[in-house]
Amino acid sequence: MVAQRLALGLLTLFVVSLIIFLGVELLPGDLAEAILGQSATPETVAAFRRELGLDLPPHTRYIEWLGGMVQGDFGVSLANNREISELIGVRFKNTLFLAAIAAIISVPLAVTLGVLAALYRNSLFDRAINIVTLSSISFPEFFVAYILILVLSINANIFPSISNVSSDIGFWEHVYRVMLPALTLTLVVVAHMMRMTRAAIINLLASPYIEMAMLKGISRSRIITHHALPNALAPIINVIVINLAYLVVGVVIVEVVFVYPGLGQLFVDSVIKRDIPVVQASCLIFAATYILLNLTADVLSILSNPRLMHPK
Repeated sequence: MVAQRLALGLLTLFVVSLIIFLGVELLPGDLAEAILGQSATPETVAAFRRELGLDLPPHTRYIEWLGGMVQGDFGVSLANNREISELIGVRFKNTLFLAAIAAIISVPLAVTLGVLAALYRNSLFDRAINIVTLSSISFPEFFVAYILILVLSINANIFPSISNVSSDIGFWEHVYRVMLPALTLTLVVVAHMMRMTRAAIINLLASPYIEMAMLKGISRSRIITHHALPNALAPIINVIVINLAYLVVGVVIVEVVFVYPGLGQLFVDSVIKRDIPVVQASCLIFAATYILLNLTADVLSILSNPRLMHPK
């Protein structure tokens, strides 16, 4: 079953790479003319097309592009003639760092709130938590980001409004500068994980073994944490990993708002400059990350569910 999931993931990644390449091919206008400008002569445009390989058939260019991607050769940026792997390496590391900080905050918070909401079901606490989390996830990311900047940066002056990071700053300084975008991502994803945790635990509370534990006089908090929560891990793990995938690939707007030097910011800058090789490489990395984390969610769900591990 795990092998089938992995094979399906590779097939999905191949289809996504084909869609990315065809999407770029269908863009209006000529890439060489757009880069060189209207004053370029036809001879210069033709020479530049040969240099970029644009004179080759589309299927030939796709095979060469995909082969280079598999070997780790992303090509050269059209904007600054630097290796794309060099550009993406540092930016992707920054994006992963931001996603990791947001995950460290959001996952324990969501699971704890979900357990407490199930423990005090239909109470004032449960309703308040649902209202707050649903309100936060209903607002667009940029709106949440600007509200946090207004409250925590401009009014309270706790965190910087621009997440300007570099390789020469320390670890804790890096954490301090990415706190606002990390809090923005936390507010966006915590509601989904919290509600799934709450729903999974409440669904198990009607099970016979839970009723038996109640009849034995075990406290409700112990029943939830020691009996219901371990058996609800499969759906909880699934939704957590899927939201972790969103933390990595859904950071584009947040990085632009906070001017954070991550892969999302590089992607937007490359679109503006029509740096197509960087755009293609960024899209493929985002897609591969999302597919890999979704595969991880599937595999962990299988491993945490005895009925799937040992089917009849």
